[in-house]
Amino acid sequence: MNTFQHDLDEYETWLRAHCRVVKADLKEKHRKMQKNAFAFLRATYFRWARTIESVCPELAAAPVVACVGDIHVENFGTWRDADGRLVWGVNDYDEAAFMPYAFDLVRLATSACLSLPGQKGDAARIVAAVLDGYRLGLADPRAVLLDQHAGWLRSFANPTERISSDFWRDVDECPDADPPRAVRAALARSLPDDATRVGFASQTKGLGSLGRQRFLAIAEWNGGRVVREAKAYVPSAWVWAHRKKAPREPWFVDLSRGSFRSPDPFSRAQAGFVIRRVAPDARKIELADVAGRAPSRRFLAAMGAELAAVHAADPRSPRIFADLEARTGPGLLRAVKAALEHTESDYAAWRRRTANRRGAKPFDTSPSLEMSSSDS
Repeated sequence: MNTFQHDLDEYETWLRAHCRVVKADLKEKHRKMQKNAFAFLRATYFRWARTIESVCPELAAAPVVACVGDIHVENFGTWRDADGRLVWGVNDYDEAAFMPYAFDLVRLATSACLSLPGQKGDAARIVAAVLDGYRLGLADPRAVLLDQHAGWLRSFANPTERISSDFWRDVDECPDADPPRAVRAALARSLPDDATRVGFASQTKGLGSLGRQRFLAIAEWNGGRVVREAKAYVPSAWVWAHRKKAPREPWFVDLSRGSFRSPDPFSRAQAGFVIRRVAPDARKIELADVAGRAPSRRFLAAMGAELAAVHAADPRSPRIFADLEARTGPGLLRAVKAALEHTESDYAAWRRRTANRRGAKPFDTSPSLEMSSSDS
């Protein structure tokens, strides 16, 4: 197995060949990776994709379906569907790819164990809750509609006054930007036809996608502001890790609009970017939004069920039933513990490396772009 630093260098070289990289944002990502093992896990899906088959070899033979890839407890959020209904579910499909379904299960449970201090000791409870929800979701896959059959989630999902004010403050603080012409056009087309005072800004946000260009279109419409986001799209790190050919069309489109989804009608891929609506009711839900508590058993089960609904849209998903029954809870628990140990080992190595470099020249925080050879 390669060292973490080897894979980091190789992946970021690959990333530069697929999109323009914002140098300062990539340095910010490296800094945030030092915070804790959970942030490190979120920021390093490329390493998970490269190593998980070696860490959990017993899962490599599980049925292959269309998977989320970078699934974790903060990759869930809300949006409005075409009928205006508030939906909760997987928020980000950037790393979607075809892989053994069990790797999604293990990553979700691993992220829950790392999400707050002290959760690692609850690994058995976390795995059991995720599995319970996953089995229910396979049996009855469906979109999670918060005003119908999942009202209990509204207390976590409804935007509070603080969340709304924080959202608009963040928008106001984004610096003006001049996106590429094709991206400007795609953002403009996603706005209401009679929107006025359209402006563009750049945004630094996220963890796994930090370093990619991200733009906002902010406009006035019917007495208030509306916002659209464009985030640079690159193929899943699973493609990089397994040296596969990049798909012609982004896989996230199929997953987000699968049989058991009620998708965001604004979400689309255009001009090499993912375009979507963002608002206080169309956002990622972070742990701070649930009062800093560890996800409850009910919340973990809901996440497991939502993940199952994504997997169930794949025509090969019936194979999951038999495979899941053949895998015991203790078997998946062992896999989660192995993934935890590996993640924490990589995190410790990263912390040591960055500590050793503190006497080096500070990072260049200028907003310049690193460009691939095809851009220069």
